[in-house]
Amino acid sequence: MTSTSQGPASGARAAHPDHLGHVIFITAAAAMGGFLFGYDSSVINGAVEAIRSRYDIGSGTLAQVIAIALIGCAIGAATAGRIADRIGRIRCMQIASVLFTISAVGSALPFALWDLAMWRIIGGFAIGMASVIGPAYIAEVSPPAYRGRLGSFQQAAIVVGIAISQLVNYGILQLADGDQRGKIGGLEAWQWMLGVMVVPAVLYGLLSFAIPESPRFLISVGKKDRARKILEEVEGKNVDLDARVTEIETAMHREHKSRFTDLLGSRFGFLPIVWVGIGLSVFQQLVGINVAFYYSATLWQSVGIDPTASFFWSFTTSIINIIGTVIAMVLVDRVGRKPLALAGSTGMAVALAFEAWAFSADLVDGKLPSTQGVVALVAAHVFVLFFALSWGVVVWVFLGEMFPNRIRAAALGVAASAQWIANWAITASFPSLSDWNLSGTYIIYACFATLSIPFVLKFVKETKGKALEEMG
Repeated sequence: MTSTSQGPASGARAAHPDHLGHVIFITAAAAMGGFLFGYDSSVINGAVEAIRSRYDIGSGTLAQVIAIALIGCAIGAATAGRIADRIGRIRCMQIASVLFTISAVGSALPFALWDLAMWRIIGGFAIGMASVIGPAYIAEVSPPAYRGRLGSFQQAAIVVGIAISQLVNYGILQLADGDQRGKIGGLEAWQWMLGVMVVPAVLYGLLSFAIPESPRFLISVGKKDRARKILEEVEGKNVDLDARVTEIETAMHREHKSRFTDLLGSRFGFLPIVWVGIGLSVFQQLVGINVAFYYSATLWQSVGIDPTASFFWSFTTSIINIIGTVIAMVLVDRVGRKPLALAGSTGMAVALAFEAWAFSADLVDGKLPSTQGVVALVAAHVFVLFFALSWGVVVWVFLGEMFPNRIRAAALGVAASAQWIANWAITASFPSLSDWNLSGTYIIYACFATLSIPFVLKFVKETKGKALEEMG
């Protein structure tokens, strides 16, 4: 049998590690960055109203404090790749760990509003780094036969981080008798919510000392002996390690370093495929998903649900997010990316329309009428479920697959930047929009969910079952 039919001459394609548990541990440790990504993104949900009260600020200023972390996210995501290529993936994780820790301590003990915003930016920088370095490292240390399943650890860790942050917030609020500004050990409850992130941040840093550097990076800096040893750990003893190192070296030499100018077309600025990627990224955010994670506790309190119960409902939303993500991971390679995206868009549009109807009712004694209240709660959970089982996962799969090899890295960077910008726009605008008309705000989100359907039908091509070399 020829080597062509068997795959790479080293036998890497069929490689099975001698100790799969060790590889899973390495992957899970790296995915702690994803956990912190989800945790830090969502934990602010518990502090929104307390920050508004403590600093006596309006909705516009509050929105900027909440959303300002996204500026750090964009910078961290843009620079993480270069940092990792220069000093290594593990050092990059350790830097992110330190930044997460600094952000947690600073956010818990702010002197004023301006330094709270600064600590938020630092945390955002760490989020941006974690969003890039985690998936890259996991892909580089995973045996090819397990790469898809191990790669899904990052997204799973993000949604678990979101859920745990809501559970922690709920527990702290219980200790503070339901008051976000209630004192616990000399600090207000919201300060503890932001400060508790020190624990997973330090754990992330400690775990980074227990996992190996990426073989790909080691080869790039000439440390081939160390790379061989790690390849043996993660791919098994049956792989021809010398041939494997040669394969990686050859692949690295052949890689085209994509540049921004490669993305430019003749008529509309970017190439059409790049606009499709930008469209996917933007629609993912314009349906208002981050409102559910940044502002859900505030939202429920605004319609008469007491603070403790509002945190409980925020936690249940996070559990629904995990369930939907698992469903997507199971179905994405079976039914395809487009069918999931279309089903998700339809479900989100309907759920958002019901939310708009529910919030159009006049409050009675500070609460929604019982029927509208039940509809609002159910619709919010249905919305998150349909997002999680479709666009939450599918967009990242599309962005990793849809671009031709020669522009993949640069196109991904542009699409990711568009996503952070859209995320910022939704996060920064929601408090002011909700003050204007909460029902109208949800109608806007429902319109974007509806518009995503013809966008997917007309412009997005199915990538299921295709080799990366077929894209473009």
